[in-house]
Amino acid sequence: MLKPFALACATAVFAFGAAAAELKFANFASPAHTVNAAIIEKLNATLSAETGGALTVRGYHGGELGSGPAEQYVRVVQGVADMAWGLPGYTSSQFPKTMIVEMPGVLPEDKPGYDALWDAFETHLSAEFPGTVPLALWTSEPNIIIMRDQDVRAPSDFQGLRIRVAGATAGDVVEAMGGTPVQMPISQVYNALQTGLIDGVITVPSTVLTFKLDEVASSYALGAPLGRLSFFTVMNAATYAALPADQRAALDAIRGRPLSQSAEEGYLAAGSAGIAAARAAGNNTVIDLSSEEIDAFEAALQDVTAAYVDAVGGAEVLATLQQ
Repeated sequence: MLKPFALACATAVFAFGAAAAELKFANFASPAHTVNAAIIEKLNATLSAETGGALTVRGYHGGELGSGPAEQYVRVVQGVADMAWGLPGYTSSQFPKTMIVEMPGVLPEDKPGYDALWDAFETHLSAEFPGTVPLALWTSEPNIIIMRDQDVRAPSDFQGLRIRVAGATAGDVVEAMGGTPVQMPISQVYNALQTGLIDGVITVPSTVLTFKLDEVASSYALGAPLGRLSFFTVMNAATYAALPADQRAALDAIRGRPLSQSAEEGYLAAGSAGIAAARAAGNNTVIDLSSEEIDAFEAALQDVTAAYVDAVGGAEVLATLQQ
């Protein structure tokens, strides 16, 4: 994906008129999604307050500026949207080093992913974001296992199953356990589970409510060391550069770690709500894996992270993420 993005950066013509006061934010999910409150509305409220209403942000929800979740980054590069959010995993080949943060064992559960990503950004990750100014980088709550109609307690339980993953790194994890990874956007998972196209999904618990997976899943396994998801919010670089100095300063004050923290805390809260909803439903099985069961997953996956980091030349990135 790097070459198309680089070509788009070199050839696209951007314009941001001096009179423009509203930035378009592309959201492929609904307004109820965590990103709306934690990123879009927070940006709008902050920038409006700091600029006396001269600069605002408007969310275009439900894919109004383009429905494909995997195309959000390029829509910003091409100027279709001024801002957008997305998952590096949807275009894994563009973000090989950024996605190290998703791998099992890279970050302990109590370490903020946004801090780790920004620690590594300038030196190691910035080249993976051509044509844009990243406004937020963050990670989700730890992944869980959500199954359509069977329980998972051990890596061997994945043998022969079709498991949805967000990106290539999670695909490596599923293959290491004997399953078949099926990569698709989270917006397609409901139908895929409902129809039996997939047997389960490795994803974050916030999706239980946000994408109504509780309606089509029956079993949830918690505690397996399956890594996290990573996310970005980016802005068109030319649009950012064309902002009046005072408006750019207002944006600079919130972009980076402050906005990323807002997003990550939003995901953590939504994840807790998703797990609570799964436990409260009388027709679900919620499995809290024992320490012995968790150890079995760790043993099965211990070589996966090392192999991926080696394949992408990411030893220095890993060290920075973990410092």
